Amino acid sequence: MKIKFYSYGACKEVTGSKHFIEVDDNIIQIDSGMFQGKREESFQKNHNLNFSPNESKAILLTHGHFDHCGALPIMINNGFTGNIYSTSASRDISNIILFDSAYIQEKDFEYIKNKSQQHPERKLKAYEPLYNSAEVVKTMQNFVTVNYHREFFPAEGISATFFDAGHILGSASILLNIKNKLKIGFSGDLGRKNLPIIKDPEKMPDLDYLVLEGTYGNRLHDSIGMAKKEVKEVIKRAYNRNGKIITPAFTIERTQELIYIIHTLLLEKEIPEIQIFVDSPMAVNATSIFKLHSECFDKETYNNFTSNNIDPFGFDSIKYVTSVKESIEINSFKGPAIIISASGMAENGRILHHLKNNIEDPKNIIAIIGYMAEQTLGRKIVEREKEVKIFGKSYKVNAEIATLNAFSGHADYREIKEWVAQYDLKKLKKIFLVHGEEDALNHLKKELLSINVNDVEITEYKTLYDL
Repeated sequence: MKIKFYSYGACKEVTGSKHFIEVDDNIIQIDSGMFQGKREESFQKNHNLNFSPNESKAILLTHGHFDHCGALPIMINNGFTGNIYSTSASRDISNIILFDSAYIQEKDFEYIKNKSQQHPERKLKAYEPLYNSAEVVKTMQNFVTVNYHREFFPAEGISATFFDAGHILGSASILLNIKNKLKIGFSGDLGRKNLPIIKDPEKMPDLDYLVLEGTYGNRLHDSIGMAKKEVKEVIKRAYNRNGKIITPAFTIERTQELIYIIHTLLLEKEIPEIQIFVDSPMAVNATSIFKLHSECFDKETYNNFTSNNIDPFGFDSIKYVTSVKESIEINSFKGPAIIISASGMAENGRILHHLKNNIEDPKNIIAIIGYMAEQTLGRKIVEREKEVKIFGKSYKVNAEIATLNAFSGHADYREIKEWVAQYDLKKLKKIFLVHGEEDALNHLKKELLSINVNDVEITEYKTLYDL
């Protein structure tokens, strides 16, 4: 029996997750995410897969974030015909993520194409969409949903089981049992204990090998309890100077967590009434999915909201914006407001228009509540560059930049170590690190070796590892 592990994405970077286990002639793929970054590099990496999708027997999806599911239609378009296994919530989330991605790609292509014709001096290049909505429909037909803790069989001699990763609604760590001889775990994006709404990360059975994601492998977060305090302080600052809070947010989980916290602060009368715009058609759909999957809620959310028939995501001062006309009208709103919009890394979508219109005003606050990958507009804002380019034009960053570290849905290195320490480390032969920038993974490797993990390998792109 020959078993190999290799990756074609998220190696020393945090987007484009595509990992593979090969058992004799059977190939199982874990995740199929899109790379995010500079437009040309992103297009090339996402367009040129460098492997044969038709060779994979099945794809197992850890969760519905774009960097883990966004390339699924590309797989289908290039010959993949197998099942895509996920939890029910991840299937529903992937559905709206993929449709939104197809829509954004089409609209961005049209917008940049028009702008390049109007302003040839900017030398803008429009990239063709990688897939359309019809191809998303085709992709969704390959999904097979499986509940947590229910064993299933994606290929001959290989069983799999989902465990709650505590990252977003429906997120999973995956246990592969290879012919009852070898247990290989994939952490997926590992969450944190005590996150709002969802349950804590679960431990899988003891493993022989672990593929571990290390997004925050060199950072420590503020405590989860700090998120509420941070939100309260930012809202009060903006309200007192009649400014706007502009928040790039993933429409799955981070948006709902922020709304949940604001709702709680309003109920507790800790903040003044302030108008909130959730400017994302996808956020409306995402929030409805949260309501459908209360089985994923933690006890606190159930006790405070669900059991009392209170909608945690709906209250008087919140407006969910879907139409372009309504989105444009936000620009003329007078007075303090919170504008939550996608995309989370500020690379595309309506958030670009809100940043363009508000980033030069010192009364305003750009509130960052999620991880920003290298080369993204969001990272440039986090690093407080004096000027940033939006749609090819330079804008001065005069607005206050507030980074709310307690909001992260990714475990930091201390939380990762605590999760790993639960396993039988004598049985665990090796940990493969993925989904992290190189500095983060190097630091996480040292931290894991300090708790007596036998061996830690930082995964190299396309390198074959014999197990």
